[in-house]
Amino acid sequence: MTQDHDIWQWQEPGKAWKSSGLYHITLKIPSREPLLGDLVIPDNDPTQAYIKHLPLGDALLLCLREFPNYHPEIQVLHYCLMPDHLHMIWYVRQAMPRSIRMVVSGFRSAAQKLGRAFSYYDEATFSSVAPTVSREKYQENTLRKQLGNDAYYALYPIFTEMPHIRPMGQRRQLPATLRYIDMNPQRLATKRLMPGFFRVQENIEIAGRIYSGVGNSDLLQAARYMPVHVRWTMIDEAIHGDDKRLKDYMDSCIAAAQNGAVMVSPFIHEKEREVLYSVLADGGKVIYLADNGFGEYYKPSDGIFDAVAHKQVLILSPWPYDPKKRQISRAECVALNQMAEEICSLSFIAPTGSREKY
Repeated sequence: MTQDHDIWQWQEPGKAWKSSGLYHITLKIPSREPLLGDLVIPDNDPTQAYIKHLPLGDALLLCLREFPNYHPEIQVLHYCLMPDHLHMIWYVRQAMPRSIRMVVSGFRSAAQKLGRAFSYYDEATFSSVAPTVSREKYQENTLRKQLGNDAYYALYPIFTEMPHIRPMGQRRQLPATLRYIDMNPQRLATKRLMPGFFRVQENIEIAGRIYSGVGNSDLLQAARYMPVHVRWTMIDEAIHGDDKRLKDYMDSCIAAAQNGAVMVSPFIHEKEREVLYSVLADGGKVIYLADNGFGEYYKPSDGIFDAVAHKQVLILSPWPYDPKKRQISRAECVALNQMAEEICSLSFIAPTGSREKY
């Protein structure tokens, strides 16, 4: 077990994760080898993209379908197989004697059994034995008995990391999660067809700061920029019944974008995000300041991804990627809003990679 697994946080303090509820679970091949399926893009149209299952992928899905036979309190509501990972939505219908962590760990053990069999057999043989391996009960393991423990556990299990578990606290999260899962093939196809817009760009210097970015770097050469920063005084007035100033400000931001301005903001407050999505829906352009950097397999969020593909967005971050980061601090909010003001104060921004100062 690696150090990351040793510090894995399966549950928030005070929660046992044994009760009924919805869970989004992702099982990955950490090496990112496309062993589960091949992406197919008919006519180079990402909307038609699908995953052609490979033998290990079919075996993993068969294992998933068999899983509720051993855990009848769990219903598999939905899944999507990708070349190197599997998304699942589980519905725990009643309280369980064990935590979801223990149940998911059991599924991962079954997946590792498949992984070791895949490592041992050639492709043709694995294809024929995979259904048997998938249906074996947890306590049974024909290949392990055949090889002995030492030789068996020396085989590469492929699924070396524990799955990610995300509890879906509210049912209203379900439609968005279903859409996110179902859009995975299309978005992978978009990234394959447009790699330049989804590749992390380093060393973008603006007003003496260094950023990394994803998206349309041509937005750094726009003629006009405008910040989006909803002030707390506007929010307070709206809370007390007078929302005119807030509405006027939001309308002015949308109008500026319609007139060609690139809107710049971290879009932290929900009213700022309303402006963001209205601008994008109108075909406007946005520089989005992110509070975290970009991991190796970064993918823009569901509401931003398509806009990046349509060259409407550049996402910038002044900070390196932190995999443990979960929430933005007040100091970071203030800093990002200041950066947005800096960007908007420039009549021209250096192209990507330029070291010239402005």
